[in-house]
Amino acid sequence: MKQDRSALNQGHGLTALITGASAGIGRALAVALAAPRVTLHLGGRDAARLDEVAALCRVRGAEAICHVVNVDDADAMAAWINAVGRLDLVFANAGIGAGSENGRPEPAAQVRQIFRTNLDGALNTILPALALMEQQEPGPDGKRGRIAVIASIAAFVPAPNAASYCASKAALDRWTVATAHHAQTLGVALTSVCPGYVRTDMTSRNRFPMPGIMSAERAAALILKGVWAGQRRVAFPWWLAGLARCVGALPPRWSGALLAAPPGKAALLDRANHSGESS
Repeated sequence: MKQDRSALNQGHGLTALITGASAGIGRALAVALAAPRVTLHLGGRDAARLDEVAALCRVRGAEAICHVVNVDDADAMAAWINAVGRLDLVFANAGIGAGSENGRPEPAAQVRQIFRTNLDGALNTILPALALMEQQEPGPDGKRGRIAVIASIAAFVPAPNAASYCASKAALDRWTVATAHHAQTLGVALTSVCPGYVRTDMTSRNRFPMPGIMSAERAAALILKGVWAGQRRVAFPWWLAGLARCVGALPPRWSGALLAAPPGKAALLDRANHSGESS
């Protein structure tokens, strides 16, 4: 994390905004960034859990400001982002994960909610942040701002038992990587983050093997390393990302048969902070 530390050492400080900050990757990112001269705007739906994370960040010397908000609410998100002032770093992290079991399609309401939160909710964060950053003066690293979008390795595979989750993350990843080209010309760095399995409340519901599962703290460190390096896509662990791409490249009948093996992801629509799970 050299670039953020150099900015802090020059006395410029750092202001970051994180959605889904009350648990999982969002919580780990907040704690990892917390330091003197750092201001953290922490968003989520659970006020009590947000306060716990803010307390941890304040112990490390950061200023932490909590905001109870639902990323599905575009007007509320835009109002929050436009009210905080300069933003150096934004994490569009909030998301949900659910799937189907017993060979049945996902419930229609679940399909719509997953897309509404994982795709529209992310855009409700990214678009106002991008518009704000375009108007800012460049920071000490020459960037007007950085936006990290938490997608998933699931973006690379068409898993029948998590169709909406995979598709929502695929759309988010492709949009972010494609938009990064034009954002770069405006001085804003966009990074799509595609984690594999991360040990969180959400993945604790999975009833299948999760190869390469890691702690949220380890995931946060890898994310920050890639974001400060200006990567347009950060995918980890690398070997799981490679395997997912190979499976995704198979003919649909083959990949469907391979990925539909039971058990599936529980059809439980539990709005939680993004876990970084991959299927």
